[in-house]
Amino acid sequence: MSEPRNGHLQVATSIRSLRQRSGLSQRQLAMRMKVPRTYVSKIENEKATPTLSSLERLATALEVSVPELLAGGCTREREIRELMADEFIAEIVPFVNQLNGMQWSSLLTQVRDLTTRPRRLS
Repeated sequence: MSEPRNGHLQVATSIRSLRQRSGLSQRQLAMRMKVPRTYVSKIENEKATPTLSSLERLATALEVSVPELLAGGCTREREIRELMADEFIAEIVPFVNQLNGMQWSSLLTQVRDLTTRPRRLS
């Protein structure tokens, strides 16, 4: 792998890595960003430098923060390691992969409710 030129390679590599990790094609990412697929290709191949606005849209489309995008998702990996250190989380992870779409959606809704709504005491 070649050395980064003005930091472009790192951004391009980060974007490609996060896109692939998310299971998105360039076309799907472009649709989420509302830009032509060729723009995503040019960014990933260092033919175009993303603007700040594009970085924000890329981050939103890839469901990461701009700093995570620029770091190639390293922040998220650290968060995952910290979560996996929790005994309860580590115990339920093997079962999460067995959930169907509806079960997964229901679980996420319940977790969001638990974390955003105050608990009622009976």
